[in-house]
Amino acid sequence: MSVLRRVRDMSVATLNDRLEKTEDPVKLIDQFLWSTHQEIGKSEQLHRQYAVHTEGLFKQWKEAEQWRQRREQQALTALKAGEETAAKLALQDKVIHEEKAERYRGLYEQSQAELNELTELLQELRDEYRSVYDRRQFYVARMESLRLQQRLNARLGESGYQGNPGTMFRQLDDRLTDMELETKSLRDLRRMGQEMLYTAGTAVQEVIERELQQLKRKLQQEQGG
Repeated sequence: MSVLRRVRDMSVATLNDRLEKTEDPVKLIDQFLWSTHQEIGKSEQLHRQYAVHTEGLFKQWKEAEQWRQRREQQALTALKAGEETAAKLALQDKVIHEEKAERYRGLYEQSQAELNELTELLQELRDEYRSVYDRRQFYVARMESLRLQQRLNARLGESGYQGNPGTMFRQLDDRLTDMELETKSLRDLRRMGQEMLYTAGTAVQEVIERELQQLKRKLQQEQGG
């Protein structure tokens, strides 16, 4: 029984080592679960055989004990009746059954101890199966999460969407602010252009006015002359 336990421990250790290296943990775990399920079935069959055998040894032991007690009582009855020869025969058979009971008791105790160890090992296998199965379900859920994340990333890449809504609105605010600044700058440039045109118009008028005054003076001189 201890050999089975050592082999089982080695199998678990091998699984843990291989899980760290494999790219498909679910497939590896399924193989391990199938192997464990087969082993549980075989262990359950062996457990039933051990239980039947142990029960049979117990019955043999108790039956020999009953015959031992019966022969002892018969020897006592024969001795009370003065039949010493019959008492000796009964005691002789009592010794035989006493030895038989002792042998079967030893076999029963050994078989019961092995049955108990097999029961513990079978429980460990069942617990281990449930534990590894739960681990499998976790890997399945984890791989599904990764698959969905990959699809989400691909979808976001196609749509051009980046970041969360808060980031998106901040980017939009920045863009609108840039547009407002650009519009204000153009407005300021137009206003400055109008002012420059107005200033330029005033200067031209002053020149014309000076030219007009010069012509008037020239005309007066000609008339006076």
